[in-house]
Amino acid sequence: MADKTYPTWRSRLSRWATKEGNAYALLTPYALLFLVFIVAPVLIAFLLSFTFFDTIQFPRWIGLKNYIVLLTQDDLFMKYVLPNTIEFAVLVGPGGYALAFLLAWMLAQLPRIPRTVFALILYSPSMTSGVAMTVVWRALFSGDQSGYLNTLLLQLNLIQQPVQWLQSPQYLMPVMIIVTLWSSMGIGFLAMLAGILDINPELYEAASLDGMGSRWQEIFYITIPSMRPQMLFGAVMAIVGTFQAGAIGVMLSGSNPTPQYAGQLIVNHIEDYGFIRYEMGYAAAISVALLLMVLLFTRVANRLFLSE
Repeated sequence: MADKTYPTWRSRLSRWATKEGNAYALLTPYALLFLVFIVAPVLIAFLLSFTFFDTIQFPRWIGLKNYIVLLTQDDLFMKYVLPNTIEFAVLVGPGGYALAFLLAWMLAQLPRIPRTVFALILYSPSMTSGVAMTVVWRALFSGDQSGYLNTLLLQLNLIQQPVQWLQSPQYLMPVMIIVTLWSSMGIGFLAMLAGILDINPELYEAASLDGMGSRWQEIFYITIPSMRPQMLFGAVMAIVGTFQAGAIGVMLSGSNPTPQYAGQLIVNHIEDYGFIRYEMGYAAAISVALLLMVLLFTRVANRLFLSE
């Protein structure tokens, strides 16, 4: 009896190992990279957030002190960094997301060749390096008479003297928002465009026969419900991209910290404590707080787009 069942068990195990082994063999390199470059740094940052670590001495356990200092004693964080980050995220996140959907929907109405050309034009700024982007926008918003915007406004007699767009706390944040929106048509935008193009045209025809004649009704009752996965992906990409932004203010203003902390975001605060003051434990605590904010907004997006 045992001799009859053993070959069957062996052959089944061999087939399973061949089938599953190929899948695991393909997944293993990516899983290792994910563990090394994503999971491990997050765990290390989480552990360091409970320590005092100046990169010279061995980390010393201090419990929740870093988080208590962040919430109760870090006046710079509460007065400038957190409000700036919230303002930036509220305007750039939903603004860029809505703009990406609107442009994707408009492109979907065009023939294939013009749609491809315009999609490439809109997507190309997201591939622009920070240095090249800074050169272009600093020339436009330069604070002297040679700045393109100042030159135009002076010629139109709308201003009497050049405006310090990148050095004035009043204008730096609006400029940061404009530049970020300009470069926000990235992967999320392409996902939305693909989602719209993938919708079955018969749905629109059936809705038209049922009396739905408004384009706005088509968008809210057919387009958006039919592309929830792409909408969720675009929302997550917008959330992550918005909260990880930080270099834009430093590159535009040419100083770190930015003038009167007008463009100082959480990422800049992390860099300040981590790579200038070398308070790695406190920088790790700020990083964990940023991660929790991203997870919170991502959770909200999941509930919004995956709910029935």
